[in-house]
Amino acid sequence: MKEIKDIVQAFDEATRLQQKTALATVVHVSGSSYRRPGARMLVREDGQLTGAISGGCLEGDALRKAVLAITQGKNKLVIYDTTDEDDAKLGVQLGCNGIVSILFEPVDADQPNHPIQLLRRVIAERKPAILVTGYSLNQNDHIGTTAMADLPAVVSSQIQSTVATVLAEQQSVHLDLPIEANQQHFFVEYCRPSIALVVVGAGNDALSLVNMAHVLGWEITVVDGRATHATTQRFPLADSIIVAKPKEAAARLQTDARTALVLMTHNYNYDLDMLQQLPATDIAYIGMLGPAAKRNRMLDELAAQGIVFEDGFLEKIYGPTGIDLGAETAAEIALSITAEIMSVLQDTPPVHLREKKQAIHHRAV
Repeated sequence: MKEIKDIVQAFDEATRLQQKTALATVVHVSGSSYRRPGARMLVREDGQLTGAISGGCLEGDALRKAVLAITQGKNKLVIYDTTDEDDAKLGVQLGCNGIVSILFEPVDADQPNHPIQLLRRVIAERKPAILVTGYSLNQNDHIGTTAMADLPAVVSSQIQSTVATVLAEQQSVHLDLPIEANQQHFFVEYCRPSIALVVVGAGNDALSLVNMAHVLGWEITVVDGRATHATTQRFPLADSIIVAKPKEAAARLQTDARTALVLMTHNYNYDLDMLQQLPATDIAYIGMLGPAAKRNRMLDELAAQGIVFEDGFLEKIYGPTGIDLGAETAAEIALSITAEIMSVLQDTPPVHLREKKQAIHHRAV
C-alpha cells in the first residue's frame, strides 16, 4: 500500500508541475518474476520514476514505453519474455525465467475516473477494495484500470459475480471475457488496507518503532499520558498523537481488523489500564514490550479484579512482542516487532524462504 501512496503523491506533484504521466502496471506473470501482478510505477514525461515493476532491470525500457504511451495518448501492453535469450539484446535480463506483461496507461488528469484517482480511493477508505484492469493480448484495445461502473455492461455483471469471491478469499484473480470480437483479459485485484499501528508510549524506543512503521507506509498513532513526550516535534512521522489517560485514549482510537497496538510506555500501570480497555476494540494484534513475566502479572492482576479475557482476545496478545531475531538495539527491536505484526496480520508464519518448497508469492489464478 505504501507504493500506491507514493504514486498518488508523485502524481499530485507532477500535476502541480504540469508534467504528463503514465502508469505502468504488472497485469500478468507467467513463471517467476521479481514483482507480482499489481506492482505499479508512475512515469513522468521528464523521466522521473515512482514505484517499481521489477528489480530494476525493466525500468529503463519501461521508461521509453511509458513516454511513448504518453506521446500517443493510448494504452499500451508490453510483454517481456525473460525466458528468451534474445531479451539480452534489449538489455532486459531479470534472471527470473518468467514472462511479464505490463500495461502502460497515460493518465488524463481531466478524467474523473483516471487510474490514479481510483488508486486514491483505495487508500482513502480503510476497507478491502477491488481494482479491475482490462487488457487485450491480440488487439491494441486495452480497457485499462477502471471503475466497475465504467465497465461495458456485457462484462460488468460477470466481473461483479467474481468480486464477491475475491473479497471472501482475499486473493486476486484473472478473467478472460469476450467483448464483441475482442477477447479481453481482466486482472481483478484484491487490495488490503494498509496496517494501522498504535504505539502506546512516547519514549525514545518508540521513535525507532514509529520510524520503521513509516518506512513500511503504515498509518501511525502515538498514545501517551505525557504531553511533554507525545509531541509532533518528537514524532513528526506520526499521523496522529493522543495525549490522554488510557480510558479516554482508547475511546478516541479508530481501529479495525488491520490495526496493531504495542504497549511500551515503561509505565506498568498505564499499560495495565490500557490493556483493560482493549477487548471492546477490534484490534488484531496487541504487543507488550517486556518479559513474559510482565504479561502474566498483568493478566493475573486483572483476573484478581474479576476481569478475565476470553480465549479469542488472549490469542491476540503477543508478550513479549516481536520475533526472535537476536535484536539488541531499539532499531533492531523495532524491526523485530514490525516483522511480527506483518506476519500476524498477513497470516504468514515467518520462515526462511530457502526452506519453502512452493512459490514465494501466491499466484493469482
